[in-house]
Amino acid sequence: MRSKHSIFGFLVILFMSFQSGLPALASGSRSEAYVTLLYGDEFLLGVRVLGKSIRDTGSTKDMVVLVSDGVSNYAKKLLKADGWIVELISLLANPNQVRPKRFWGVYTKLKIFNMTNYRKVVYLDADTIIVKSIEDLFKCGKFCANLKHSERLNSGVMVVEPSEMLFKDMMSKVNTLPSYTGGDQGFLNSYFSGFASAHVFEPNLSSDVMNSRPVPEMERLSTLYNADVGLYMLANKWMVDEKELQVIHYTLGPLKPWDWWTAWLLKPVDVWQNVRERLGESLPGTGGGRNPNEDLLLKFLSLLPLFVLLFCNYRSFLQISKDFFDALRRGSLCDHVKHIYYKFRAGGGLAYSAVGASSSSIINSNQQSKVPAYLGGVSIFVCFMAAVVSLALAFAVVPRQVMPWTGLLLMYEWAFTIFYLIFGGYLHLTYQLGKITTQAGLFSSHPESFDCDSGKGHQQQASTCDAATWYYGLGMALLAVAAPSLPCIFGITALFLR
Repeated sequence: MRSKHSIFGFLVILFMSFQSGLPALASGSRSEAYVTLLYGDEFLLGVRVLGKSIRDTGSTKDMVVLVSDGVSNYAKKLLKADGWIVELISLLANPNQVRPKRFWGVYTKLKIFNMTNYRKVVYLDADTIIVKSIEDLFKCGKFCANLKHSERLNSGVMVVEPSEMLFKDMMSKVNTLPSYTGGDQGFLNSYFSGFASAHVFEPNLSSDVMNSRPVPEMERLSTLYNADVGLYMLANKWMVDEKELQVIHYTLGPLKPWDWWTAWLLKPVDVWQNVRERLGESLPGTGGGRNPNEDLLLKFLSLLPLFVLLFCNYRSFLQISKDFFDALRRGSLCDHVKHIYYKFRAGGGLAYSAVGASSSSIINSNQQSKVPAYLGGVSIFVCFMAAVVSLALAFAVVPRQVMPWTGLLLMYEWAFTIFYLIFGGYLHLTYQLGKITTQAGLFSSHPESFDCDSGKGHQQQASTCDAATWYYGLGMALLAVAAPSLPCIFGITALFLR
């Protein structure tokens, strides 16, 4: 009987011990986290790719994203589906009067020092990506960062041991400590004024050595943990062993990796794009970093230029087709081709008769059309301006966060269409002015001949004008296809040294 009571008591004690140990185990497994900030939907794709890169290293630690009021509900829902823990925060006002406009809410980053529900956090900017596991950063001291730009710490990658006392002390000094950047990074450099003298973090130290020494207040991180793409651009290569890189930081201002054009300028963006392509479909239509709200827009942008070109040229196309089949029906097409061949072989040229009247009434031995001397210079200027305007408008139309090849093709399609409309309109206007001038001159010199030929020359005028339009259009299309193909033909793999 006593043995039964002792066994029962032992089981009760064991159960109570196990039950009391559960919270400790849970808190221990969630005592460390990766953290990032999101102020608006513009950086949403960057946070998604960052989270994917963290999970690809095999990490099971919490991923926390601090979001402000500027983030949409859809973005929050998508981040939760990706595995992020979404925490709503209020923005901290930037006390600096002189600062870039984009720094209006960057002091909010200081709130990571108050995340006391975690023992240690690794903060990563949304424009970073993890190439290799950085779990060893959780062994770092109370505050760790990387030195850049003349012994200035960079706040894009930091290791923080949160403390309510430390956070309150920071808040008491935000209005007094200077910031050389006008943002959080400058403030942190002033707050941790002795950071440049801190020892370098050594992740490979044995646990016995780490446990035997006091926890460092500050430690400097190697460049491997915060490889700056800006430094890569200076020498077109990494200053460290590329195989050892652990975190890449895309710091070049407007050249963020989710902007489609950066993939054609910066080679390190390929790493980011490869991770993006592997993003899962957490919500319908979000696989590969796609935005379901943009799918319909992309289809519209790809089809609209084609419809515009068809609409502008369908009459010419019908007329050319009619003339072609009429020539086939009469059997005169071969004769026409032979006539052109023998004329070139004899050294003669083809008279351009797109002005609409018969050649006998326009060009004769006594009269020749004169082209204004300034027309060539004006045409070159209009062509150049049309090219600039076409590129600018196409760049503004194409969405920023589409895939690189999609962005390039849309840019090419819209630039070609806009240039075709602008410069083609100029040529058509020039043709109309030339026709009016020529007809006026002919009427004043040979009114009887003009009246006689005007009726029977109408069909020839329309046909010749349509032919000239199509020759111009086909020539532009040939150049537009041939020009981008030349680098591939000559084996040039990049227009820039990436």
